[in-house]
Amino acid sequence: MLEPSNNSQLPVIPGKRYFTIGEVSELCDVKPHVLRYWEQEFPMLNPVKRRGNRRYYQRQDVIMIRQIRSLLYEQGFTIGGARQRLGGEHMKQEATQIRQLIDQTVSELEDVLVVLKP
Repeated sequence: MLEPSNNSQLPVIPGKRYFTIGEVSELCDVKPHVLRYWEQEFPMLNPVKRRGNRRYYQRQDVIMIRQIRSLLYEQGFTIGGARQRLGGEHMKQEATQIRQLIDQTVSELEDVLVVLKP
């Protein structure tokens, strides 16, 4: 994952499960209307919506917002460039997880095969 340099100046993320848009705004030093705009631009940013269409962000969403903030404000990426950068990292992580699942399944099937052979 990216380790944005300025994120050390941001407040520590509390150990809560869900955060309101106001809390995330303070934690990431980004205005709420910017967060709503980023939701449209970055498909991997998808907070839970509940009563009255209220947004509730999870910890991984806050971390993603901090990464987006760093790419746009500190590293000078365009929105398209930041989306591409984050999408590539997201795809790599997914591919690694899928590969691990396949390896585990193959191993389990080999164990079953050993038990079935006389």
